[in-house]
Amino acid sequence: MDKESIQSLLGILIWGGLFVLMMRYGCGAHIMGGHGHHGGDKGADGGGTTKDPVCGMSVDPQHAAAASVHEGKTYYFCSPSCRDKFEQAPQKYLSASAPEGGEHGGHHHG
Repeated sequence: MDKESIQSLLGILIWGGLFVLMMRYGCGAHIMGGHGHHGGDKGADGGGTTKDPVCGMSVDPQHAAAASVHEGKTYYFCSPSCRDKFEQAPQKYLSASAPEGGEHGGHHHG
């Protein structure tokens, strides 16, 4: 193989690797259903998942799309839009026994 072929192959491998990473951990995880619906609900300190207080979705704190600190406690969110809703009215979501619209129902990321 000549130098140009090797460079082309390396470029394809690098872009392919980035694609796989984004599908596994980035925006593609939302599309593919990998939205934190695994593991136990151990919370940030237990190495498991925690619940998004806005939509009720399970969120892995290490891969959360957003986080917010309220009264000394960190809350993790599946999307920046959920975090923004929480920050506008945290007591609304902390006092609610169930998220609005059921389990992740009716909200849109964007």
